[in-house]
Amino acid sequence: METNYRETLQADFDAFDISEELGFILEEPLTHLPDYYRVWLDLANNLTQLIESRKLRELVHKMPVLSPHLLNNHRELRLAHLALGFISMGYVWQEGQHEPAQILPKALAWPYWLISRRLGLPPILTYADSVLANWKLKDPTGDMEIGNMDLIFSFPGGESCRGFFTVSLLVEMAASTGIKGALEVMHAMKISDLIGIQKGLNKVTQSLKKMKETFQLMHNHVEPNAFHGTLRIFVSGWRDNPMLPRGLLYEGVSNEPILLSGGSAAQSSAIQCFDALLCIQHEGETGAFLTRMRDYMPPAHRQLIETLSVCPSLRDFITTCSSSDLCQAYNSCVSALVDLRSYHLNTVAKYVIVPGNHARSMGCPLRGVGTALNSTGTGGSNLMVFLKSVRNTTQRALILERPKHQEKHEWNAAK
Repeated sequence: METNYRETLQADFDAFDISEELGFILEEPLTHLPDYYRVWLDLANNLTQLIESRKLRELVHKMPVLSPHLLNNHRELRLAHLALGFISMGYVWQEGQHEPAQILPKALAWPYWLISRRLGLPPILTYADSVLANWKLKDPTGDMEIGNMDLIFSFPGGESCRGFFTVSLLVEMAASTGIKGALEVMHAMKISDLIGIQKGLNKVTQSLKKMKETFQLMHNHVEPNAFHGTLRIFVSGWRDNPMLPRGLLYEGVSNEPILLSGGSAAQSSAIQCFDALLCIQHEGETGAFLTRMRDYMPPAHRQLIETLSVCPSLRDFITTCSSSDLCQAYNSCVSALVDLRSYHLNTVAKYVIVPGNHARSMGCPLRGVGTALNSTGTGGSNLMVFLKSVRNTTQRALILERPKHQEKHEWNAAK
């Protein structure tokens, strides 16, 4: 039985491109490509200096148009997508909010488009790029902890840039146990295994608590004014963005500007998996936005969310079986997700709203977003309205427990 259980979980890990230890994080990302693509990595590796000296656009204009045909495997494609994403963001936002580029040159746009099609990702820097595939260890024999981690590519913002992406990565790593727990719940549901469901939910709860605990590292490694005034513009997209209201023209790809959202935590497959597992359904504009953000996830990760979404309702099952212990396990899980979302909301206020208001009163920095995205997320959402909506919808998923005498017989029979 144990062997079959392990085989089933391993099949899930393979099908959904999940690492048991790292969750949705790309294991052992590459840092080198075939020599043919040296110009891409030369620009990406020196991006901060090129942006700060305002030389990036000039060098991009001299780039040859390279074919992606020599990229032979998934990790090479992910590194190429990451590099072109960083270069594209630097190119568009080099001159700050007042002079964004309106056209992405063909030498960037055309290979970026083709690589994106092969990966099933959009041609813009996504959360799956900048967080899940943008890491390396300083000491390859050491642990994945913040002091031993570095970025493959970086934007201006110094240690705050490194801290922002690295802490986000470690939060995703903390989600790995919960993803495994979600898979265990999914399989236990098929055979009405109440003990299995409860154990899986407990794993998700502990994982969510660990995610919140890890998220707190942001305050030690990211300075609010550096994030808002320097880094944030470089993860901003060109959909629902007043700085690029018509979108961005991809030269050699389309005759009309394309609208794409920047990377955001809404593109985290882990959080959306937990929503799907717990049957937390976001409605209206919030729900539509979250559904659209799935298009920015690797297809295998997106497929897990959709698989969990079409499973029989866990919440209805728990309500029907009337087990107090199972109900408590479910509610603990929902409460942990509420706590994580509340903490995220407060952190956004510290890193976006407060510095944005300060910039408005003091005058905007040249390269920062200033007040242009003060109430809008990098993904294009109405920031605080969106975050409060997802938190409140999660809160409403809590199940009101019934009196214990109604469920005692059924729980004992199940055991």
